[in-house]
Amino acid sequence: MSLLVRLNVVLVIAFAVVGAVAYGICASLQQADARREVMTTAGLMVDSALASRAYTADEIDPLLEAHMQESFPPQVIPFYAATQTFNELRKLHPDFTYKEATLNPTNPRDRATDWEADIIDQFRNHPNSTQLEGERATPMGRSLYLARPIRAQPECLACHGLASAAPAALLARYGHDNGFGWQANEVIGAQIVSVPFSDAAYGAKHLFSGVTAVIVAVLVVLLAIINATVYWMVIRPLRQMTSYADEVSLGQATGVRFTAGNDEIGALGEAFERMRKSLEKAMKLIGGPGRGA
Repeated sequence: MSLLVRLNVVLVIAFAVVGAVAYGICASLQQADARREVMTTAGLMVDSALASRAYTADEIDPLLEAHMQESFPPQVIPFYAATQTFNELRKLHPDFTYKEATLNPTNPRDRATDWEADIIDQFRNHPNSTQLEGERATPMGRSLYLARPIRAQPECLACHGLASAAPAALLARYGHDNGFGWQANEVIGAQIVSVPFSDAAYGAKHLFSGVTAVIVAVLVVLLAIINATVYWMVIRPLRQMTSYADEVSLGQATGVRFTAGNDEIGALGEAFERMRKSLEKAMKLIGGPGRGA
């Protein structure tokens, strides 16, 4: 096996090992970056829902307060406002979901499912927890969720404390069975946003594939440059010196000097040149006058 072939084998193995390690690290970073992007989007959506709730409580509720005893319009409920706002957003982004899941809601549509109830229980069991993140499988693929606890504020108890103290219009609309018995500062539900992970992961993977292709192309070009450099600076001079050495060994010296520059190859050539001259002198001495005396 020639020196150039062995050098290429070593370089290819080295590139493959380094490339595999780099690929694993970059793939992990790519997944982490995609996850961070999704969770950032989820956080913005939760903040948007909070802004909608605050707007409803601060500006819409006072305007409709006079009608609450007569008809109790749901538009005065911050939960309702946030959910309706997000439902409009889902017309453009159907894979995104938002729910103010509650264990004991007034409106049955807000009742927590089993996995949502598990999240609420985690908040109840860890009162200092302000946010939970996780991943779950959905019919649309992998989805990441972000959840924040909903606590019963003192002002909520006017409608959600004792059923007997609730507005008559609320009881007429929703009945006496659901949404009562809340305690101040009790975790009664959770804001849960689910964001599809597949789109972000696909985008990151597509970008990563492009970067990987560029890196492979750079490595191929680098390998070609290394091969050309080694051939012209090492292999070619060594082959020339080998050819000259063969001629000298056969007594067919052409008088061409072993020269190959000022580097280590050149020093080797100079050493061969000195050896050639020494052999020539030795041959002259052996074949000179007085040999047959």
